[in-house]
Amino acid sequence: MLVKLLEPLHVSESLIEKLAEPIKQKGHEFTYYNEKTTDSHELAKRSKDADVVMIANNPYPAEVIDQSDNLKLINVAFTGVDHVGVEDAKNQDILVCNAAGYANQAVAELTIGLVLDLYRYITQGNQDIRATNYPGAFQGKEIKGKTVGIIGTGKIGIEVARLFKAFGANLIASNQASVNPEAVELGVEYMDLDDVMAQSDIVTLHVPSMPSTKGLISKEKLNLMKESAVIINCARGPIVDNDALAEALNNEKIAGAGIDVFDMEPPIPSDYKLLHAKNTVLTPHVGFLTDEAMELRAKVAFENTLAFLDGKPQNVMNR
Repeated sequence: MLVKLLEPLHVSESLIEKLAEPIKQKGHEFTYYNEKTTDSHELAKRSKDADVVMIANNPYPAEVIDQSDNLKLINVAFTGVDHVGVEDAKNQDILVCNAAGYANQAVAELTIGLVLDLYRYITQGNQDIRATNYPGAFQGKEIKGKTVGIIGTGKIGIEVARLFKAFGANLIASNQASVNPEAVELGVEYMDLDDVMAQSDIVTLHVPSMPSTKGLISKEKLNLMKESAVIINCARGPIVDNDALAEALNNEKIAGAGIDVFDMEPPIPSDYKLLHAKNTVLTPHVGFLTDEAMELRAKVAFENTLAFLDGKPQNVMNR
């Protein structure tokens, strides 16, 4: 079979060659493109004759899938697959797999980092200390003793819970699917979403993007929050009504927001309301992006390819 990696994976080419060696040893071909593209015509060209394509978080739309006659597997080196024409692939008996789990620690640590920045004014302090007219220091807050509401207690949510517990926070949670026994063991108390929103000092989101979670954090839900509370989104942008969030921040109905994900991928349009909202710390969708996570992601992605080539596909998302 012909395997093509269509974009870089933020690891060294030497690691790519090392991970690809077992594919070649099994008698399969491997091709690697070291520059990413979002052009559908170029993606179709790169995908030509491939049995397996490996991608990351760049879009792989239905129009490309429709032109890839030999394609049997779309191997997504990313947790979410909402940038792939999953249903179109399923209709053509093409499997789609993902690399869930590679960035659990990375996303959890950024969540903590955003809270610390909001609580201790790290970004603001860095700017102020460099200013010609130093305005004076901000008095911050501590995480210890605060109530943290975790929306979604899957693997990332559990890592977040562990880190906040180490800081001495009280943990509550809402989960659409079911109660996670690991969360209960950590002392997490489950309650409905409205109560989590109302009782939390820190709300942090860790649910996937799907029809049932789009707009989950609505204007009505934001209005339930304490004026002193902050919200963190390192999950997916559309989970939140971000116009309503910007309004709540500007009207000081909540105290702050740490946002890593938006309604679109960066660059963000200059008129996007969150860019101009008060008391925000914004990062350009980098929750997953650490050296350690990228190496683990590459290893998981190549393991997925090898499993498929051995007739034992794993991490399949569209069966």
